[in-house]
Formats: sequence, structure tokens, C-alpha cells
Amino acid sequence: MIVGFIIELAIGMLCVVLGGLIWKKQKITYLHEYHYKNVKKTDIPAYTRLIGIGLIVIGVGIYITGFFNLAESSFWWIPILIGFSAGLLTMHVAQKKYNGGWFS
Repeated sequence: MIVGFIIELAIGMLCVVLGGLIWKKQKITYLHEYHYKNVKKTDIPAYTRLIGIGLIVIGVGIYITGFFNLAESSFWWIPILIGFSAGLLTMHVAQKKYNGGWFS
């Protein structure tokens, strides 16, 4: 149980740190090229902001899930579901608005 907790905290923190770098430092190259190949240079700050926020939200959801699992809560899935749903929705909005969608 402790090992799972540590792994969830580590993965959550990794997502938060990467999201922060993508957002605040505009490290668009941390993403695969096909995710940003159609993003205009003028849209990079807005695009990286949304992608970074989405990744941070996912990371926070994973991080909080670790605490729920440590407490042996049967509701451990709620923070990860909310985090992934809100994070992926935010990233989808960025992709659709600035890059033409996931599959363009």
C-alpha cells in the first residue's frame, strides 16, 4: 500500500512539474510535434497555458488519489476520474482551438 502511495505521488508530481514547465516556460517541444505542428507562433502562449493546466489538473487528481488509497477509501476513483476528465477536456479544447483537433 505504501509503495502504491509513493508511486501515485511521484506520477502526480511529475505531471504537475511537466505541466508547469509547458505552461510557464512554454516548453512546447515537450509535446510530440504532431500535437503542435499547426499552432501559430502567436498562439503558443495560449496553447501551452491550456495544455499545461490540463496536465497539472491530471497530476493533482493522481496525487490526491494516492491519499485516498492510503486511507483505504472506497472512493479512491473519484479524484482520478475528475482529474482526468477535467484535464483531458482542457487539453482537447486547446487542441481543437489551436491545432485543429486531435486527429487533424
